[in-house]
Amino acid sequence: MFGRREPVPFAFLAEADRFRSNVTPPPRRRASFGEMAGRWLLGLTIVAGLIGALVLGMPALSTPSDTPAQQSQASQGH
Repeated sequence: MFGRREPVPFAFLAEADRFRSNVTPPPRRRASFGEMAGRWLLGLTIVAGLIGALVLGMPALSTPSDTPAQQSQASQGH
């Protein structure tokens, strides 16, 4: 980018986007067996809950097609 011509009170902030660190971060710690099993168990519980909600909610969302359409006496026009 272009350098600034006017003085900046915090010049180090203006040049912060060009800063590169030569320090490498430490390697990530591997998750233990218990942590991985807990993550899998949590994921399976969430998926099972969503599937269970879908299975239990489907009868409420479906329209009954086997019952004949009933007409009320008011709509027959006596």
